Amino acid sequence: MIDADSSHGPAGTTTVRIARWTPGGCVWCGSTDSVEDFRNEPRCGLCREKEAVIDEAKHFIGMYGLRPLGGTLASEDEEEREYRVTARDAREVLNRIRLEKLPDPAAVRKALRPRAAAAGNAPVSPTSAPAKAPAKKSQAGVTGIDAIELQSRVEKLLGQLTSVDEQISALDGVQGLPARARMKDLERQRTTVLSTLAALEKARRRTN
Repeated sequence: MIDADSSHGPAGTTTVRIARWTPGGCVWCGSTDSVEDFRNEPRCGLCREKEAVIDEAKHFIGMYGLRPLGGTLASEDEEEREYRVTARDAREVLNRIRLEKLPDPAAVRKALRPRAAAAGNAPVSPTSAPAKAPAKKSQAGVTGIDAIELQSRVEKLLGQLTSVDEQISALDGVQGLPARARMKDLERQRTTVLSTLAALEKARRRTN
């Protein structure tokens, strides 16, 4: 479930852990900061960034058939060493913030289901038309509420898209593995937001 590897951390490293996971928090460290889906589980911005650094290092190592990550940092050249060092540092951060007890995957899925169900049922729940109301009038009420809900979600997504674009612009030209990993994460977020906006636009057209 989690890519961080605690078997290669330096001896004597002090690990500081959050006591417990709560629904809505990152499944690795428990943080609720910028939590989004990552490999089908909720992960915070810091964990996603560090996992992306490790993934990029693994890709480089695999592409050139080099010795797997972990253990010694001995390298053939400076570029390989940079990947190994940044991956090691990323692992150290992940190991340091790791929860003392990772949540049961079933509990995480159970916590996500009510949220998804609430999102799907939100447009319908406010409608409480009188029993004698005509069916067409009731349906029109649902459509109106759907439109309001859709507009609200679109506005939130547009705000999120603006924030992501600003962060991408700020990273433009910045060198280094952490910056590239963060850029990839932001680009994934942007793609997700744009896909959701396209889906909401289709839903809006159906309500008209």
